[in-house]
Order: sequence, then C-alpha cells, then structure tokens
Amino acid sequence: MARFARVLLSGLAILAGMLPTLALACGVSARSPLFLHASLVAAEAGVTTITFLGHATFVIESPGGTMAATDYSGRHQPPRVPEIITMNHAHSTHFTDYPDPRIPHVLRGWRPDGGPANHDIKVGDMRVRNLPTNIRSWDGGTRRYGNSIFVFEAAGLCIAHLGHLHHLLTPDDLATIGQLDIVMVPIDGAWTANQGDMVEVLAQLNPRLILPMHYWGEDILARFLSRMRDKAEILRPESPTITVSRATLPSTPTIIVLPGPHF
Repeated sequence: MARFARVLLSGLAILAGMLPTLALACGVSARSPLFLHASLVAAEAGVTTITFLGHATFVIESPGGTMAATDYSGRHQPPRVPEIITMNHAHSTHFTDYPDPRIPHVLRGWRPDGGPANHDIKVGDMRVRNLPTNIRSWDGGTRRYGNSIFVFEAAGLCIAHLGHLHHLLTPDDLATIGQLDIVMVPIDGAWTANQGDMVEVLAQLNPRLILPMHYWGEDILARFLSRMRDKAEILRPESPTITVSRATLPSTPTIIVLPGPHF
C-alpha cells in the first residue's frame, strides 16, 4: 500500500508538471498533487455569474444557485436574500451592524476584539474563506486585521475580493490565497493602497480577469487603466453582469469595467 501511494503521488506530480495551464484549486500549490487531481475533476462544473451592484458590492452566484454579496452595507441590495454576505470595517460603505436577519451567513472581515477574523465555510457548491490584512487607522497608525481579502470558490473558479486593502501582500499571504482567476480590486488610490501599489498587487496575484471597484469618477478610472494598458486588455460591457466558466476565461489578463453606481 505504501509503495502504491508513492507511485500515485509520483504520477500525479508528473501530471501537474505536464499541465501548467490548468488552474489549481485556490490555496493549493503545485506541490499538492492529490488536490490537483480533485480540482481537475471539477474544473468544468458550470457557469458562475458576477454582477456589480455598486461601490464595492458584487453578487457572485454559483451554478447551484448559492449567492454571496461582497462588502455588504445594505445600500446596494442583491436581487434576493443571499446565503452569504462578507463585510469589511474600514468605512460604513463596506459593512452594516444591521444586516437582513434572513441572511444565514454573515462573515465579518474583522473582529471587535482586534484579533484576526477566520472564516472557511462551504454553502451548497460555494466555498468562502478569508485572509485578514491590515488597514491604516485614523491617527496614522496601523490597525491590524481590520480588513479581509475574501476568496470565493465555485465551479472550479477562484475569485478574490480585496476589500479595503492598504498594502502589498507577503509571500505567506500569496501562499494562503493561492492561484486566482478573478480579482475585484479597489482602485481609488487614496482611501485604499495607492494605484502603483495596487498594480503591483495585481502582478503578485496574476489573475485572468480584473474587475475594478471603489472609485469615484472617470478620471480615477482613467489613471488606473493608463497604468494597466500594457498589462491587460480592457473591456467595457454595457451590462453590469458577466458569466464566467473555466472554459471562457481569457487566455491573457483582461480588465472588465462593469457599469454601475460607484458611491
């Protein structure tokens, strides 16, 4: 049995090396061949829908109908009561103390006692987990664990919402997050990290799709797109909703500017 296990691991490791373009499961490196094998089985599980509601709130709906809303403040409402909401504590536009009581899973990206929030749940065919990050405090210091990057896994896709990110990511952060397909990135350049740092964060994460959020006005967007023009294709659809699957991911990095209210 031990010899069989070694042979299996060896064979799967070779498979991982032969298939560099296939996405790994989120949070799993190429040195985890058994998990790679499982991810290949589920890679074409269906289509995920993403809708921009406004500011930093997106709705993510899995093929099985599980719905999550990001940075939920109650201002930008999903079309129905979602199963999951995520929130961050930087400003009132990113959280509410009074979420709809019908929402089963309310995931706060911070803890009132100042410790790191830790979430890893599976609801239907969607998994949601987080990486706590730091934010600047109003007095110019650092508030540890005041933000979370939330990662949503559905239909073989790995989707990250950076929340109110204020800094570059460490190698440990990147190992925890894992390989991403889609990133929702704040681009205001003032209240979150500056745009130069945010471009570097995107280079660290290397997603296939980039969805800008958290900005006010075309001038801010134009500055971000100018920084990214030689790094990604830029698309501006008329609809605030996109559908994505592993099969329809672009082969090169692509920015999709979804229309909607940015306040």
